[in-house]
Amino acid sequence: MSKHGRPFLKGEGGRYEKDLVSLRHHLHRYPELSGEEHETSKTIRGKLEETGIPYEAGYAGTGVLGLVEGGRPGNTVALRADIDALPIEEENDHGFVSENEGVMHACGHDAHAAMLVGAGCLLNAVKDELPGRVLLVFQPAEEASPTGGARPMMDDGVFRERVPDAVFAQHVRPSLPVGQIGVRQKEMTGNSDRFEVVVEGTGGHASSPHQATDAIVAANQVINGLQSIVSRNVSPLRSAVLTIGRIEGGHRYNAIAKQVRLEGTIRTFRPETKEEIKGRFYSIVEGIAASVGATARIRYWDGYPATINTPEWAEHVRQTAQELLGTEATPDVAPSLGGEDFSRFVLEYPGAYYWLGTANPNAEERKRLHDSRFDLDEAALPIGTELMAQIAVDALYQLADR
Repeated sequence: MSKHGRPFLKGEGGRYEKDLVSLRHHLHRYPELSGEEHETSKTIRGKLEETGIPYEAGYAGTGVLGLVEGGRPGNTVALRADIDALPIEEENDHGFVSENEGVMHACGHDAHAAMLVGAGCLLNAVKDELPGRVLLVFQPAEEASPTGGARPMMDDGVFRERVPDAVFAQHVRPSLPVGQIGVRQKEMTGNSDRFEVVVEGTGGHASSPHQATDAIVAANQVINGLQSIVSRNVSPLRSAVLTIGRIEGGHRYNAIAKQVRLEGTIRTFRPETKEEIKGRFYSIVEGIAASVGATARIRYWDGYPATINTPEWAEHVRQTAQELLGTEATPDVAPSLGGEDFSRFVLEYPGAYYWLGTANPNAEERKRLHDSRFDLDEAALPIGTELMAQIAVDALYQLADR
């Protein structure tokens, strides 16, 4: 099927719907954590072999690079899917629940991988008409912030021989109905930093607090002080979040705690906001601890940078989605302060990241990403498969016209 002299794939994803669902179920049933995706990688390689798509493996350990070489010379477009799961015990009751205890595809990476395999099948069927080539990038360890898998794949030379002129990725979005796509010409996700603070005091008996330095009291004041950063140091016109997600300290009800450990995250969009908060974070933690006679050891990890789309390619995604799904398919969406390792690809190469609606409009409750009961409407699988493939086709033709 062609349109305006190029392959037009609308409706083609439906031919692979059963295969997409089957592959997604298999990957969901056997999830693997970041850096451990050996069987996942083997399954992906097997599917590419069945389709006749050549591939290279071993990038960042378990990453796979498939290649759809067009029949005409031209440019290079890359499509990326992440393949790792999360350390979450699944609580769903469908017929393909995780069989790996404490591990679950709670972020939709099973669907991402299945759809990229499907997109490869669609592209391979029309490869003689393609002016250039499409790289199928199956990336491990997306959830392993701050290291991730994107940078190690690039360090291992995933793009050494074929440098992409544009790179694209999609992510399932349970807040969008099936058939809708979320894309912006600016930020899509935020900087996602992580920290650990160990507050050290001196222990003692609960009956004699004057003879000790209570690490719990000190940590409480540190937490309260940190909450003032966003409310009093960051412009209300900028977005920022500082969250303490874990606190641990003390051993007994009648003993004053010697040590308290705090763990949390800082999320921002702008680099200058990130650095401003980071500086205030250090001064507040160290200053408050010292003021009550305690000390504080800080470990701070600069996590994934913000994912900021290239405007040209974000608009390209929007137009392709509207052509496939209709003009109402791309509603205005707000960015997310979630972290995303795809950001490291778009720091190096032009491209765009977008959200694929996966919510059943009739569902009573929509479980969020990283929820132990997360699931998605599989009617989105052929849509995402077609969209990824069409984005690559149209990008190659757009690049060829320059």
